[in-house]
Amino acid sequence: MDTIASFRDRLGDPRRFLVLYGTTPPRADAPPERSAELAGRLARSLADLPLDGVVVYDVQDESGRTSEPRPFPFFPAGDPRAHACRLQALTGLPAISYKCVTAFDEGGWLAWLDETVQHYQVAALSLVGAATPTPPPGALAVDRALRLAKRLPGAPPLGGVVIAERHSPAYDESLRLLHKAAAGCDYFISQIVYQSEPTIRLLNDYLAACARAGAAPKRIVLTFAPCGRPKTAEFLRWLGVAITPETERAILADPAPFRRSIQMCCDHLRAILEQEVARRLPLGINVESVSNHPDEMAASLELLAALREVERRYRAV
Repeated sequence: MDTIASFRDRLGDPRRFLVLYGTTPPRADAPPERSAELAGRLARSLADLPLDGVVVYDVQDESGRTSEPRPFPFFPAGDPRAHACRLQALTGLPAISYKCVTAFDEGGWLAWLDETVQHYQVAALSLVGAATPTPPPGALAVDRALRLAKRLPGAPPLGGVVIAERHSPAYDESLRLLHKAAAGCDYFISQIVYQSEPTIRLLNDYLAACARAGAAPKRIVLTFAPCGRPKTAEFLRWLGVAITPETERAILADPAPFRRSIQMCCDHLRAILEQEVARRLPLGINVESVSNHPDEMAASLELLAALREVERRYRAV
């Protein structure tokens, strides 16, 4: 079975709990041998982990999203499709490539899609829109990009982003998920979770919205990341992650901050999986490290194993 068909089957199996690992491409100015070295190193780290796929993000500057200075400097990254294909070949795992669509008009988007299908055999594409509340003039909307992509012969499964923290009566994230699914979205990957309550509220409202619309709910993959140093906590907040001051203080004051953050992430996943809605929606987890510091990368692998154990115990109950 080819990679796209295999991943489509995994996505569509409601009994399967999907487990992903997220990473970023090497810098755009990295020599080819350096890019190959980094991919090989990550592939070796992931070799024995129980994964259903890897995720490669499309790194954006995002400086226009907030007036706060970026905690880590921004360096343009290489093509996520290329890195995804390399990891797919090295690991044997399906690879999901993110793509920000706002730089395209419709013609440019169709040309990029055609190139992707012809030359990059990624297992799936996750489409994201503008990082700012007001998209640039002429920016291609994600819904339109999804509809155009769905028409393309040979198109892989298409995904989108879900942010539980913005779910409110004035900004109904559950209805946004319904609209994206109607446009062709097959799954959603969340922003990093550091509070369980917004996610639980969104999952319940999304399930109710699907029932009202007579629509089958799409898979929602919940993203988690370790945090072990002040700069990382600052970067999480800059990215828009809802990490409270109390949570940040508790992590950074602990003698073993990574262990504390991993424990918190496990507690959040456990709280979500204990809900009845978790038995009625196809779910999954995605783990990433928001920095490339070696101890945070190592902690992300520990977090993946810990979250997987939480899920296994939950299913055994």
